[in-house]
Amino acid sequence: MRIGVTGHQQIPLEAIPLIQARLDEALDEAEADGEVTGVTSLAAGADQLFAAAVLARGGRLHVVLPSARYEASFAAAEDLARFRTFLQKAASVETLGYPVPSDAAYLAAGRQVVNTADVLLAVWDGQPARGDGGTGDIVSYARSRHVPVTVIWPDGMRR
Repeated sequence: MRIGVTGHQQIPLEAIPLIQARLDEALDEAEADGEVTGVTSLAAGADQLFAAAVLARGGRLHVVLPSARYEASFAAAEDLARFRTFLQKAASVETLGYPVPSDAAYLAAGRQVVNTADVLLAVWDGQPARGDGGTGDIVSYARSRHVPVTVIWPDGMRR
């Protein structure tokens, strides 16, 4: 089972335990069908929470990098460090042909995650994307491709 993820990079701290629990539940259900491969771009926030959950249960990671020099897009040193750790543990890595990070590269990467996945987990507040390639855009794309989407977000929580 290939499970893709899309989600917000900035998640309220009080929402993280609930999101982690729901990610674990979704992965537990998927494991019943066999080995899990998580498909992610390893962005800060939701992608990294997902990657940690996949690896914690012995799953594999397939990483879709939006561009060359993707590391330059990480503002926080701890997010970059986690990215590097997860990248080293990835079973496979696919780098898209964009020379630098951009909204177009993020949109293409999100679409490639959907195209590679059997289902998509969306850590999403239900609001429109704040830029091309945001979570709302990827959820819309998945739905247009008839890829099942599970939205994970605490009721009433605002970003």
